Amino acid sequence: MEDITPNKEQLIQLLTTEMPFGKYKGRKLIDLPEPYLVWFRQKGFPKGKLGELLYLCYEIKLNGLEGMVKNIPLK
Repeated sequence: MEDITPNKEQLIQLLTTEMPFGKYKGRKLIDLPEPYLVWFRQKGFPKGKLGELLYLCYEIKLNGLEGMVKNIPLK
């Protein structure tokens, strides 16, 4: 995947979207552990919107920006 510039809607989706499958099913994407996202990076992110959001979450955590994203107001 290539570098992407997130918009506010995508960041809010990281805060509100739940992982739909796997070990962390039901957990908000922003709350997924970094090693799980690294595993996806190595194995390949899912296709479509979910993969894009997981990749974005990976990049945010890799760059230490998780705290900033968690402070975004949802309204």
